[in-house]
Amino acid sequence: MAAPMSASSFLDALRDEGLTVVQVGEWRTHNRNHKGPWGPVHGVMIHHTVTKGTANTVRICRDGYASLPGPLCHGVIAKDGKVHLVGYGRANHAGLGDDDVLRAVIAEKALPADNEANTDGNRHFYGFECENLGDGKDPWPAVQLEAIEKAAAAVCRHHGWNSRSVIGHLEWQPGKIDPRGFTMTAMRERIAERLK
Repeated sequence: MAAPMSASSFLDALRDEGLTVVQVGEWRTHNRNHKGPWGPVHGVMIHHTVTKGTANTVRICRDGYASLPGPLCHGVIAKDGKVHLVGYGRANHAGLGDDDVLRAVIAEKALPADNEANTDGNRHFYGFECENLGDGKDPWPAVQLEAIEKAAAAVCRHHGWNSRSVIGHLEWQPGKIDPRGFTMTAMRERIAERLK
């Protein structure tokens, strides 16, 4: 059981991992906490945005849509490797997912197949949206992949988690494909190496 770190600790953790962080508006208090609790937190979830252009991507992830209000994550990881903080607290990123997957994340064990959507992920996961069209063709620059690795590792390091606490949206909710263009297995290997 882990309480979410403070917004200041989150910012510090990302910077301490060597990331360039852009603070967007009143990100520290921009959240969906009125819709339910945030915490206890158990892991980090990685997404792709299906958007193009950093400014546009950051705006959408901060503001959301009429049908899905923002913030849609805590941090947006841009193509250039910068992390744009758009919200802190409960965010509309994970949705409902598989309780068996959550139990595996908590236990830091291999993930089962996600075949249910019965558990509130927005309560339990930090979320990073990564700027990419998600079509399998849009490239993932090395600097962006390194930033994903660093951002996830920063959260894990703070909480004393290992790389099995980091999952992709596609491993949480049936029917999701993100992130597409790299494997979460490879990303977890990178995070594990960084946390040594």
